[in-house]
Amino acid sequence: MDLPLDGAISKYFHDEATPEVRRILETADKDDVTNPRYPYPEAMKRRHYEEEMNLLQVELVRFQAWVKESGARVLIVFEGRDAAGKGGSIKAFSENLNPRGARVVALGKPTEIEAGQWYFQRYIAQLPTAGEIVLFDRSWYNRGVVEHVFGFCTPDERAHWFEQVGPFEDMLVNEGIHLFKFWLNVGRATQLERFLDREKDPLKQWKLSWIDAEGLRKWDEYSAAIAETLIRTHTARAPWTVLRADDKRRTRLNLIRSVLTPIGYARKDAKAVGALDPKIVGGPEVVTTGGGA
Repeated sequence: MDLPLDGAISKYFHDEATPEVRRILETADKDDVTNPRYPYPEAMKRRHYEEEMNLLQVELVRFQAWVKESGARVLIVFEGRDAAGKGGSIKAFSENLNPRGARVVALGKPTEIEAGQWYFQRYIAQLPTAGEIVLFDRSWYNRGVVEHVFGFCTPDERAHWFEQVGPFEDMLVNEGIHLFKFWLNVGRATQLERFLDREKDPLKQWKLSWIDAEGLRKWDEYSAAIAETLIRTHTARAPWTVLRADDKRRTRLNLIRSVLTPIGYARKDAKAVGALDPKIVGGPEVVTTGGGA
């Protein structure tokens, strides 16, 4: 079978991965979580996951009905390590919502015109209108992490971005937008395991890019950029919710709960929403203390 990127992911595993990462992946059983720092040794059982998710899906439909009826505007930013499960989490959040009132924004590389605009300009065009939920699959935080790590922006451009991102998000909140910022974090072995799965799955190979392959070699640079960005942009009005995302099922449940918990929407069933797992959900300390490594 032909592998994407000339088999770069497999070559990294065999030739460059640390002995510890190789050992973890070579000895892991099917349901094992491959991050030794993750608080649960095994993934959540499918039956329990589906039971809880079904309840949350009903609550999400009720939540959207409230958004529409009240004219609320909800903006959810999904960020995270490569292969941390952003796409799957977005799908789990939106799969039963009315697409007329909930949309996903996944912007590509800036066009020549966009590259000449104010950095935030193309994101502003995608903000929610009254009664709408918008989910950003990556966002203006590209500048804080990916662009910085790969040299796609200058240090001065990034410094200027840091000066503006706080006031920009304050304006969104002042405007009445419900802003949620999620960072999904995974360990090094988990990330490589998911890349290897994508590499050999014809239906998922499209998800891989040279950025992913090269990013494996830049783990430490990514870690430093992530920690700095989260610390400097975590504010009382626009806080980060960081999830340990090595088990996709626990991630999705806790992410949905993080949106539903603070809002008093009509017909809310608090018991169905359930409680957040403090072992999975936190703030920037999850990455700054090595909890996601």
